[in-house]
Formats: sequence, structure tokens, C-alpha cells
Amino acid sequence: MNVPLGGIWLWLPLLLTWHTPEVSSSWWYMRATSGSSRVMCDNVPGLVSRQRQLCHRHPDVMRAIGLGVAEWTAECQHQFRQHRWNCNTLDRDHSLFGRVLLRSSRESAFVYAISSAGVVFAITRACSQGELKSCSCDPKKKGSAKDSKGTFDWGGCSDNIDYGIKFARAFVDAKERKGKDARALMNLHNNRAGRKAVKRFLKQECKCHGVSGSCTLRTCWLAMADFRKTGDYLWRKYNGAIQVVMNQDGTGFTVANKRFKKPTKNDLVYFENSPDYCIRDREAGSLGTAGRVCNLTSRGMDSCEVMCCGRGYDTSHVTRMTKCECKFHWCCAVRCQDCLEALDVHTCKAPKNADWTTPT
Repeated sequence: MNVPLGGIWLWLPLLLTWHTPEVSSSWWYMRATSGSSRVMCDNVPGLVSRQRQLCHRHPDVMRAIGLGVAEWTAECQHQFRQHRWNCNTLDRDHSLFGRVLLRSSRESAFVYAISSAGVVFAITRACSQGELKSCSCDPKKKGSAKDSKGTFDWGGCSDNIDYGIKFARAFVDAKERKGKDARALMNLHNNRAGRKAVKRFLKQECKCHGVSGSCTLRTCWLAMADFRKTGDYLWRKYNGAIQVVMNQDGTGFTVANKRFKKPTKNDLVYFENSPDYCIRDREAGSLGTAGRVCNLTSRGMDSCEVMCCGRGYDTSHVTRMTKCECKFHWCCAVRCQDCLEALDVHTCKAPKNADWTTPT
């Protein structure tokens, strides 16, 4: 089920370059236009009218999203670091991850969920930090409340996650809602699962007031957990993702295998099986595993047998500088020696087929 890619992926790379100084051309382009939100928003490809309206009205939110792209991209790469497809971005590709997202696979499901979660996280954080005109701390967290430890007063700055979810849903989902096809419904489902994952780890933090911190009075607020918790949770959902097919009236999903449960709103769903990602395949968006480092002693996905797809591996002897013979010195420092460490690095062999890099 290969369908045109919509939603977040056409415009995220440009948002990233707008707000990443290292990407000089787009950074200087933004400065040359004096930060005009109209000029920037009108030049983002692939936006539907609703997205363009929100972009014009909330350029500060667009900047917050752009700054958050690197964070959730790094989280995706962390979660897939030991797998054949490792969430690597593609240079000069307008869709950030290339054609791999054209397939309605488990990897696409995860990327849509983690990106949607990342948008919520970035907007909510910007609200709490006072960077956005349209929101601030959660206005509903006022007065007194009770929990298992007794009465407390709302204070500090509670993360306004409801605003983050509301804006992310309006902006990210806008393009998918224009379509009525199966892929649009899949994307909407996984986008929602990502948003819900961030809210799942909202936690209450408190500060005690009283003699010697006796906690006779407490001031509490709600704060998002580190984004790694969301990433770990969505990774578990990726491993348990449910393959689905469209129901007869085209309004929802049913499980492809009747032995499995019906997906909940928290589950990730997909239509198509994934390619094996063993070789470089332009159509599948696979970079292959040639040259990837593998673990000779592992029995997992990062093992040389699995990572290299049975092609074998090359071993190189390398040395690296490490810290060693560390000692604690009173008070209060740890001092180490610089030592050279010799180790073997194993990397996957390339396929023997000479034209493996450019399949047709």
C-alpha cells in the first residue's frame, strides 16, 4: 500500500533548517526576510490551507516545533540504534527519512507516533518557558486539591499539555483529515497514540514547606517526564504493533489476524510488512546494513549474524583514548589517566552483487 506521503513529513525538514544555525542557507534566508512569518509559511511545501493559517498566526509555535525536531529524531535513532533500519535521516531529502515512510509499515507507524509526541512535547515546554504568546502555564491548576498524601496547593508552573495536544492535533492532523483513504486513517491513529503517550507520563511534583521540611504545607505542579520515557513506551508499542486492514465500510480498522486483539487508541497500527532492510533499495527507502557496526557476542538484533543478514563481517583493529586509573582526591575531585585501549570493531560486509547500491 504505497501512497503519497502527507502530513508532517513534507515540512518538518524545512522547519528544522529554519531554526538550526548550522544549516546556513535556510538560516540566512530567514534572517534576510526579517523573520517574516508570511514569507516563511508561504514557502513551506505541502501545507494545506489550515496548516498555512496556523503557521501565519503562530510563527513562535512553528519555531518551537522546529527546535524540537532534532530531539525526537535523536530519540527515534536511539530506539532503533541496534536494528537494521536505524532511523537515519537522509541528506537533501525533503521528507527527512526518505521513501521508507511511503510504506505503511511498523516503522512508519513509530515515526508518525514519535514525531507527533515530539510536537506536543516541544509546544508544551515552550508554553511553560514563556516563549509563546498564545499559552503559558496550565491555567486550570489553581487553588487547593487532594491526593493520597493529603491536601496541597497548586503552585509553580504546571505544564500546559492540553494546549500542546490541542495545537499538535490541529496542525499535524490537518492534512490527514483532508484525505479519506486508509493511509490517512493509519496516520491519524498513530499521531493520536503519540500525543497520548506524552500525557501518560505527566507527573505531579511537590515542594514541602514547614519546619525542617516537615511538609505541613505542600505546593505542587504537573510536569512532563523526560522525553526518553515517551520514547521507551512507544518503542514497546512498536514491538507490539498490530497489523490491520480496513473494515468493509472504510471507516476504521479490523485486525488482519483474528487471533490478535483489536487495537486500542494507545496501540500502533500498520498495514504492510516491513522490508528486511538488508540491502540498499531506493524504492523501499532502505540504506542497507553494509558498513554498520555489529556485536560479535550478541544474540540480539545487533548481532553480526542478524545485522549483516548472513553476509559476514570485516574486523578491524583500532585503538582509542579512554579514561583509566581514576582516583578520588579529597576534596572533591576525580582524576584519571589517559590510556590507549585496543579493540576489534566488526562491520557488515557489502553484498557481492556489484549493482547493489542502485537497484531498479
